[in-house]
Amino acid sequence: MKAIIVEDEVLARSELAFLIGAHSDIVITAEFEDGLDALKFLQAEEVDVIFLDINIPSIDGVLLAQNISRFSVKPYIVFITAYKEHAADAFEIEAFDYILKPYSESRMKAMLNKLEAAFAARSRPREEGHLAVSNKVNLWKNEKIIVVDADEIYYASAQEKTTSVMTKGEEYSMALSISEFHSRLPQDSFFRCHRSYLVNLSKIKEIIPWFNNTYLLRLRDLDFEVPVSRSKVKEFRQIMRL
Repeated sequence: MKAIIVEDEVLARSELAFLIGAHSDIVITAEFEDGLDALKFLQAEEVDVIFLDINIPSIDGVLLAQNISRFSVKPYIVFITAYKEHAADAFEIEAFDYILKPYSESRMKAMLNKLEAAFAARSRPREEGHLAVSNKVNLWKNEKIIVVDADEIYYASAQEKTTSVMTKGEEYSMALSISEFHSRLPQDSFFRCHRSYLVNLSKIKEIIPWFNNTYLLRLRDLDFEVPVSRSKVKEFRQIMRL
């Protein structure tokens, strides 16, 4: 299992990491003091569990967990906090557990054992090939994670180190390269038509012949045309049966 810790107290973070390492096989891939930094990380990286304090800068732990609960693939959330009064909020968003500081080693060990057992049970259908592939995509807008259906995406374009994603009425961003973003989409629906563009094939309204035997793809509902590069023409013709 991969995990992150979101905790602004250095000693508490160190003790938590020690207990996780001592009583489980969970790998801590990153640690954060700030809720917004953690949310930005989670936009680009998937983890299995988040150990989350409530009183943290920028975005408090409850608000961060509410954003995470909208993810298409939801990690387990374990609250680690000194505040009893937020327990009801935690379980409304289906937190896995709620651990009060100061840490009890026996309590932590029991929680970690339960967590690893739950993860193993959830992973088993995936390993056996019975888990359906999600058609949801997490996109970023105004410092929030927005979950949309992949079918709503018209095209995406490379923007330096990020990818701009366009639906019918909104523009979003992803802190991923366009290749990485493409890998998260249904491969039979989206075509990498150019080094800087990928397009939802179902959104193409017109195929317009262009110079050097290439094409422009005019999209439904949008006043926009996506180019097909020369290196992609043959593959595009095969897909579209031209």
